[in-house]
Amino acid sequence: MNVSVILPAAGFGTRMGGGNRKQFLHLDGVPVLVRTIRKFAAAPDVGEIIVAVRPEDQEAVAEMLAKESAGKPVRIVQGGLSRQESVENALRALSPDVELVAVHDAVRPFVDLETIQKVIAEAARTGAAIVGIVPVDTVKQVHLHKIRATIPRERLILTQTPQVFRRDILLEAFARARADQFTGTDESSLVERLDQVEVSVIPGSDRNIKITKPHDLKLAELFLSEEHS
Repeated sequence: MNVSVILPAAGFGTRMGGGNRKQFLHLDGVPVLVRTIRKFAAAPDVGEIIVAVRPEDQEAVAEMLAKESAGKPVRIVQGGLSRQESVENALRALSPDVELVAVHDAVRPFVDLETIQKVIAEAARTGAAIVGIVPVDTVKQVHLHKIRATIPRERLILTQTPQVFRRDILLEAFARARADQFTGTDESSLVERLDQVEVSVIPGSDRNIKITKPHDLKLAELFLSEEHS
């Protein structure tokens, strides 16, 4: 089984504020992007890692990766104006023997190896699998600031990454989205539009946070200290 990992890292980081690009911020002296790469480099099934970055960042990222001994090929491709464009650009750069494609947020550096292995194994079995957690808060459906329904939490998940798909399924999903001019918020939302494709869910973790806002960095520093303890 040959798995390629795509890390979209072309975001502007507007929610972080101060002009900071979250994927390049440092945690204990190491860029968030590099910490994420290390997690997938440690996964036995992963054959290559592709990082999609903005054109103006390619040189800096290349220098960053040159200092890192990942033990596996890490390639850079040009990202797009959206996550969807970035992932699609990376799909075009896949090695021909890739069977499964995992897409992971570049700013989720605390995904654990067990979760990576489980979601890859499930996607190998079913063709499509993602990571998600059940919300702990009660979820309400509203309209014009008025509650219309309470949605049972056991029927809901908060999606995380990695999201892993058989290569042909993901390519078909992106082709259909492009033809329909459909933009999704994650890869699963594109795959869900295909006929006869069901996406499995593997339980995620509260620690698998996405670093998008300043207070996320405080939590990330805590998690990092616990990893090192």
